[in-house]
Amino acid sequence: MSRSHGFPVFQQIGNLRMDWPTQLLLFVVSLVANIFSAFAGGGAGLLQFPILIFLGLPFGVALATHKIASVALGVGATVRNLREGSLDGRLTLFILLFGLPGVIIGASFILFVPDRSAEIALGLLTVGLGLYSVLKPSLGQESRPMPQQGWRYAVGGGVLFLIGILNGSLTSGTGLFVTLWLVGWFGLDYKRAVAHTLVLVGLFWNGSGAVTLSILGDPQWSWLPALLLGSLLGGYIGAHLAITQGNRWIKRVFEVITLLVGAKLIVG
Repeated sequence: MSRSHGFPVFQQIGNLRMDWPTQLLLFVVSLVANIFSAFAGGGAGLLQFPILIFLGLPFGVALATHKIASVALGVGATVRNLREGSLDGRLTLFILLFGLPGVIIGASFILFVPDRSAEIALGLLTVGLGLYSVLKPSLGQESRPMPQQGWRYAVGGGVLFLIGILNGSLTSGTGLFVTLWLVGWFGLDYKRAVAHTLVLVGLFWNGSGAVTLSILGDPQWSWLPALLLGSLLGGYIGAHLAITQGNRWIKRVFEVITLLVGAKLIVG
């Protein structure tokens, strides 16, 4: 799939030696994007992915590079959340079991199909998630156990599988989908939902997508050190903020990031 969105002056930058100002720019963008993403439970692609395109990377190369860099967000968040002990073992295995196959399927097909219509649809859904959270003041402010019914787990797993496909194929917003699904369907509060999203989506889902895209695509390896460092530090700092701040703050940041990501996907 051939796409060229970058400014002409940057069009061939990927073939040149990276200078320190550009590396610094990549690090700062990655750090800021991943702090907000780790605090809200998703949305790093809002800043990081477009910057890679603006600097001249074709869509497929930028996607593979972004996915690999996003794994460091999961590493940083995992280190912080393991210290806190905020993960539910059974729910963790459930999310991995249903989500990972979807991620691999989505990453296997995205490089061969147009994605603009899907991005617009995803953007509208993402804006809808943000508005839903805004209109439900009590949403995610405290945990409520999900009824132990087989059909609820079947629906929950099916939706996670579909979100996994979106995660493997698109770049922004899918972590936010997982966060709100864990809140709205599984009954987690925002703090616990964000913790599960950061570790499972950030590390395992994005890791699977990164491996698949690395095999099928061609990441810009020379750009990754700065992006990985920014993602690692940003993931740790954002996870720390999510742990230390209350559900109300996390909910507000989630809503802002969701609306911005959705608008970005719609506008293109």
